[in-house]
Amino acid sequence: MTKVDTTVRGPEAYGLARRVLDDMEAAGVWPTPVNFELWLHYLGDPEGALGREIRRILAAQEPFSESTSEMLASEYLPRGRLNEEIRDAGRMLDKELSTVATTIANAHKSQVEYGVTLADASGRMDAVESPETLKTLVSTLADATHKAKSQNSALEQQLEHSTREVAKLREHLEQVRRDAMTDALTNLANRKAFDEHLEGSVDAAHATGKALTLAVIDIDHFKRFNDTWGHQTGDQVLRYVASVLGRSARSPRLAARYGGEEFAMIFPDESTAAVDQALKSVLKEIASRALRRRSTNDELGAVTISAGYARLRPEETPSSLLERADAALYASKRAGRNRVTDADQLEQAA
Repeated sequence: MTKVDTTVRGPEAYGLARRVLDDMEAAGVWPTPVNFELWLHYLGDPEGALGREIRRILAAQEPFSESTSEMLASEYLPRGRLNEEIRDAGRMLDKELSTVATTIANAHKSQVEYGVTLADASGRMDAVESPETLKTLVSTLADATHKAKSQNSALEQQLEHSTREVAKLREHLEQVRRDAMTDALTNLANRKAFDEHLEGSVDAAHATGKALTLAVIDIDHFKRFNDTWGHQTGDQVLRYVASVLGRSARSPRLAARYGGEEFAMIFPDESTAAVDQALKSVLKEIASRALRRRSTNDELGAVTISAGYARLRPEETPSSLLERADAALYASKRAGRNRVTDADQLEQAA
């Protein structure tokens, strides 16, 4: 149990909740359920990773928008919820297995008793002297057979029920895993999922010798959208860009929200030309539409993105690959935005 979990279950809980609301009001943050949970962890454990990140955002006077809170929640809160879901599933599984074990034990006991009854009946068959004795013996065998059949039927039904329950648990845990790896605002993979996928992709590429390309993508002038139209409109822009990236990132590609208005795409076993063409197609599609503000129907104008990509080198680490892709992205920004830059060409030119 974390420090915050302990606090909210003790006498300090109400004082902490009041401090959370006061602090959120002072910071100008709306008390939504997600924000309240974030602030609860922030004030309950100010030196934790989430606390440090929120302090950084506040110190930099960055807007605490819905997209910011969803990003923080997806990165810092799901692990606890995932662990709780896993614990609940474990308890349910233990219960099912315990029930099955009890049923199997009863069936085993019944089989042993049935075997003893059969052996006893076999020994008494030779001593049968009258129809009444034979009738009693047959009745005893019939009762024992019926009991054994009932126990076997109960075992079969319990096993069928447990199989269904375990299948439900497996499906539930898979959904929990997907939720924990998905950015709530854009429905793309989140930062945690991206980090794990990139590391695994790099390892696989080194092992097989196949190509791997990483692209980093940023929305141009995103702060201007937020400042001009508000954070809800900024979230609309994020979802729009994410939808285009998602359509382009069919498996085995992966598109992820890397942080804020920044995205990433992983291209396994594709040529440089194919990656470059895919990114330029994304740029063209995103810039081709003039967005409108949902609440007022005001025209927002075109959205553009900048991108940079790097191809994995032998023995290169994920962090080094990411640094080179970032450098290519910033080269696109410096060159006027709404363009794609190849890290290899950038480095050759330098």
